[in-house]
Amino acid sequence: MSVDEQLHERIRDAVRSVPAGRVATYGDIAEIARASTPRLVGRVLSEDGHDLPWHRVLRASGRPAPHLARRQLELLRAEGVPAVNDKVDLRTYRWGVRD
Repeated sequence: MSVDEQLHERIRDAVRSVPAGRVATYGDIAEIARASTPRLVGRVLSEDGHDLPWHRVLRASGRPAPHLARRQLELLRAEGVPAVNDKVDLRTYRWGVRD
């Protein structure tokens, strides 16, 4: 999976655009950025997402990645996004092209 510079920046811009108090899925970000797969979004975030609101991007199930779960859910709670059983209600808090 290759990420050219333009796609890399589109992914970063899409993540940056998710407002506080809302979440998007990796698939939502991939769709907005026109990436071929949500995995590219995860890759960009893991390699170059430290300065982005990475915590607002979740799996399609509404759950965070296990290795990030504690910190991610803590940051989301601070923005008013609760999780029940470590899962965010996407019907309530999801943002994206549907907004």
